[in-house]
Amino acid sequence: TLTNHSCKKVILLCFRRYLLTALTSCLFWNTFGLSAAMDSKPNILLFLADDLGIGDLGCYGNKTIRTPNIDRLAREGVKLTQHIAAAPLCTPSRAAFLTGRYPIRSGMASSNRYRALQWNAGSGGLPANETTFARLLQQQGYTTGLIGKWHQGVNCEFFSDHCHHPLNHGFDYFYGMPFTLLNNCQENKPPELDVALQAKLWLYSQIITLAVLTLTAGKLTGLISIRWKIIACFTLVGGLFFISWYSSYGFVQYWNCILMRNHDITEQPMRLERTASLMLKEAVSFIKRNRHGPFLLFVSFLHVHTPLFTTAKFLGKSHHGLYGDNVEEMDWMVGKILDSLDKEDLKNHTFTYFASDHGGHLEAQDGSAQLGGWNGIYKGGKGMGGWEGGIRVPGIFRWPGMLPAGTVIDEPTSLMDIYPTVVHLAGGILPQDRVIDGQNLVPLLQGRAQKSEHEFLFHYCGSYLHAVRWHQKDSGAIWKAHYMTPVFRPLGAGACYGKGICPCFGEGVSHHDPPLLFDLSQDPSEAKPLSADTEPLYDTVIKKIGRATEEHRRTLTPVPQQLSLYNVMWKPWLQPCCGTFPFCWCDKEGDSTQNL
Repeated sequence: TLTNHSCKKVILLCFRRYLLTALTSCLFWNTFGLSAAMDSKPNILLFLADDLGIGDLGCYGNKTIRTPNIDRLAREGVKLTQHIAAAPLCTPSRAAFLTGRYPIRSGMASSNRYRALQWNAGSGGLPANETTFARLLQQQGYTTGLIGKWHQGVNCEFFSDHCHHPLNHGFDYFYGMPFTLLNNCQENKPPELDVALQAKLWLYSQIITLAVLTLTAGKLTGLISIRWKIIACFTLVGGLFFISWYSSYGFVQYWNCILMRNHDITEQPMRLERTASLMLKEAVSFIKRNRHGPFLLFVSFLHVHTPLFTTAKFLGKSHHGLYGDNVEEMDWMVGKILDSLDKEDLKNHTFTYFASDHGGHLEAQDGSAQLGGWNGIYKGGKGMGGWEGGIRVPGIFRWPGMLPAGTVIDEPTSLMDIYPTVVHLAGGILPQDRVIDGQNLVPLLQGRAQKSEHEFLFHYCGSYLHAVRWHQKDSGAIWKAHYMTPVFRPLGAGACYGKGICPCFGEGVSHHDPPLLFDLSQDPSEAKPLSADTEPLYDTVIKKIGRATEEHRRTLTPVPQQLSLYNVMWKPWLQPCCGTFPFCWCDKEGDSTQNL
């Protein structure tokens, strides 16, 4: 028999073992529970709006445009207040989003005035040697889909090589526009593509026509002594000149405004009145087909780019005219896609993200009507590489049970961060043969890290470095130095209303030496530039940012320029065509769409 003393020792020993087991189990869960959850590979749903301003959403302070579905995402997840695009225009910003790299590294940053792809039949685009997050997730067993806008090129050498196509960059399925919406896509809208150049070409054509008519009249009346062969030569040259440019600019709706399913063209030109319902139908169908997962669905909205085509259901319903109607229609589409997640019981197993590719387009106007977005308190807008209004965008994440609901994070982050974040969630490994500029956001989103991993962010306008941001983590200051800023027209107007979009170089920018300096943590509107007289740390900050810029530039290597003049020009032999070129028109969708 055991003595009382022996019994106490046994009981104490058992209690210690129990306590040790409990502590070990708790430690194991804290250490490995998150990893185990991530090993299950969540579905990934990415929403990216086009030209949406940060001030256009209710969850970012807008009181009049109704965005209940996007606001719900913010309530149920994490909202970022310093989410930064890597470029202020579509093509380079989306290249950075897809690759996690500044667009200058992939050749998707321009040194000329063409800062985005101009044609489906151009030869430039996202290089085949760039590895998108879709490619890495595909390698991890994900079914990958892109619905909507691409704007990263189509072909390289002939009309069906598809070297830049989404299916050549890791997407298993594509339905949408290989290009982007333009005013040219809608009847009775003023042209948007290369307006100034087209005006010059029309003028030159009219001058040549007038010259031919004058010579002909002079010959017939005997007032001018000239041979008919010379007049015929002038006529031929004029005709060839007209055909050379009008064959492209005269048919933009047919060449650029097309819909594709994988490699097949389904509409040429596209019918805008049913585009939204087609995109929504495709997104919902993709989720249903792949409900057993894991899947990556990138919904790249055509909203809210001009011409702002909006279905009748939403016309005149907002307090902000056609632009507000278009935003509210996009929000409704977001809601329908989220509903499809709920219907398939996938909400808690889906990592969802919403953002815009850059700031709102301030110069988009029709008379007194504003057709572009509102960038809140931030200066500037689309096309402006340095000012906050061009690059600060919404950033919202939701993953129920894994991300704390109702959280707001005021730390510098980038659209490039999505790349390492989703690769981490999928259990993939980042490429080791190149610089990845994005940072994994999961620790920050979950509250396990309090500070962003970004110390410096570099703000390019084309290939020109306009500004640099320094996140001084120990003090909380966000310093931003501007080396170049656009010259607003008219002066003090806040945008380049005479140009349509602000330039990156030349007479359209001001150079600052020493640079303009702001502390965004105190002056987010960039209203009061600091100086050595008003800021004791001015010289220290400028030197620190200067050294970081030099180090950054040393990491850049020469690459082919995808947006060179040759690469962006229209080439008929590269034109996607659903018939026999130049007879390119088809409608394979018919009237099969249904309102969802």
